[in-house]
Amino acid sequence: MGEQRRPGRRERRAQKQWAREMERRMAELDRLDAHYGLGASPYSPPPPRRGGLTNRGTVPAAIVALLLVGIVVALLPAAAPLRALLGVGERYGDRPAYTEGAGSYEFIATQDGSDEPVGYDPCRTIRIEINPDGAPDDHRELVEHAIDQIGGATGLDLEVVGETDDRDLDGRRQSVTGTAPPVLVAWLTEDDEPDLAGDVAGFAGSASVRVAGRWSYTTGIVVLDREDFADIEDAPNGDAQRQAIVDHEFGHLVGLGHVDDPNELMHAENVNQTEFGPGDREGLGRLGQIPCG
Repeated sequence: MGEQRRPGRRERRAQKQWAREMERRMAELDRLDAHYGLGASPYSPPPPRRGGLTNRGTVPAAIVALLLVGIVVALLPAAAPLRALLGVGERYGDRPAYTEGAGSYEFIATQDGSDEPVGYDPCRTIRIEINPDGAPDDHRELVEHAIDQIGGATGLDLEVVGETDDRDLDGRRQSVTGTAPPVLVAWLTEDDEPDLAGDVAGFAGSASVRVAGRWSYTTGIVVLDREDFADIEDAPNGDAQRQAIVDHEFGHLVGLGHVDDPNELMHAENVNQTEFGPGDREGLGRLGQIPCG
């Protein structure tokens, strides 16, 4: 964490292509400027005009070309900082396909007065930190599998950014303004967290903020019972059951609630279902339809 990553070969190639495209477009602008007599630089202010009517029926070709350059540059892969400056959101993944009405799903929360779910901004990475204290040896594989499942079904970009010794659940249960901390994944006991008492193998959820009349999740927690995981590991089909629990909790993290259908992984008392069902995937797909914030 905190280290600056050098651009990879693909990124450097994209940057060079972007630079060449900019040079070509700027040369075209200079040509149009010379042709239409608008000055050597497209960024120079126009000459002062005297009072009277102006021609509103046409737009100088250089201005049109300049607008096109802005659009092209904003869409190039190497122009993410410019897109951020312009406030142009870019979805990380494609909107996933799903089958409507094939199963059951519920959302933890919806936007005011509608059935649109509250979820994470699909144009921002959901950063995740793992507290490895008390976690099973294969905890990273369990989390990465859940991330792949959720990301594939929603189009959201989830990324493990490192490990931490942080156990501050309360700081991620409340709305956070500004830069939110990463989602925290931790294996605790019921002595650490009373909500793990009884047969609860884990719980998860996200904090939301309201911006411009819309609710959006900013960070969250995934808490798993270390004692239950140790017991399940030695049980028949234990690995699949442990993975199902982690996947289930990540479903809660991004916005899915419990359903009554035992054929869905988001069933509250799941025993035999170890993969997301058709309703789960429809709900996750709808969470991936949320517009960029």
